[in-house]
Amino acid sequence: MPRFRAVPVSSPAAADLLEAYFAERRETFPSGKGSYRTASPSDATFTPPAGSFLVVEDDEDADAGSAEPGTAHALACGGVRRIAPTEEGLVRYEVKHVYVRPEARGRGLGRLLMAALEEVAADLGADLVVLDTNESLLAAGALYRATGYREVEPYNDNPNATTWFAKPVAPREPVS
Repeated sequence: MPRFRAVPVSSPAAADLLEAYFAERRETFPSGKGSYRTASPSDATFTPPAGSFLVVEDDEDADAGSAEPGTAHALACGGVRRIAPTEEGLVRYEVKHVYVRPEARGRGLGRLLMAALEEVAADLGADLVVLDTNESLLAAGALYRATGYREVEPYNDNPNATTWFAKPVAPREPVS
């Protein structure tokens, strides 16, 4: 059963997942587009109210011997961070570093992770969740479209991105 845990991006679980994510992106980045540029995330950017970083763990994997007894195995990660509002004043949070380990793909974790990130963004006050991706990431593009994201004009100058998406969310009052 997957469990979502907010962690600092510098935590061992997040750092391990991010290292695997960046390595895979470097290896699979389209050769005609130059080289993949990595920007290491900072804890402050992904700490409420600026944002949050989630690690998806599977306690059942620990029971099966793939992790230390009594611990969970980190399967996926992703974060949201606040960026400048739209010209109309909508509060935006950007999804970053969505990654599912190859051995955990095909289990619906990406869809669950996106829903959890949207919920976190709404809890932080987002009106709109945005993200950018590269057209070479076919599964990612399909996931974003299937979960209600629509293509928009570029909102940043990310040299790795070819496609930008947005999805409205309803901001929620923080639970006390």
